[in-house]
Amino acid sequence: MEVSLAKRGVSCTARLLDDRAPITCEAVWNALPLGGDVYHAKYARNEIYTLLPPFAPAEPPLENPTITPIPGDLCYFTFSDTQLGTASYGYEEEAAHRGRHQVVDLALFYERNNLLINGDAGWVPGIVWGAVVDGLDRMADACQDLWRAGALGESLTFRRL
Repeated sequence: MEVSLAKRGVSCTARLLDDRAPITCEAVWNALPLGGDVYHAKYARNEIYTLLPPFAPAEPPLENPTITPIPGDLCYFTFSDTQLGTASYGYEEEAAHRGRHQVVDLALFYERNNLLINGDAGWVPGIVWGAVVDGLDRMADACQDLWRAGALGESLTFRRL
């Protein structure tokens, strides 16, 4: 599958980890293409993500979990509207996920030294469902630019090749 930042014209190729997260992989694969506004992590460090409405027939179990994602990991998280509703998260009032009872976070980790801990909630395990196999270096450069230059107007997209 392809993961891309549209405005920056950068993409990478990832493979599904069907053997480790089969339920999550099936849910994501069947829902592709997926995408939306991109955000850069505030707490987890080297992560970009998009927030989506739920798309799985049933919420995937915590299969292949991690709190220390490595470069190239694609992770799946689920949050309630109240978990992402505080001002400290920095989401604008008109953010597309506002008002949804449940929010799915699809993330790409692009560099080392990530730790999924949140000051409000503690540990935040994610499901590792994919791994980048080509183009991570280009994507990491674009993610660093996103961190420094800003994410407004940029989108993160996941699609079949």
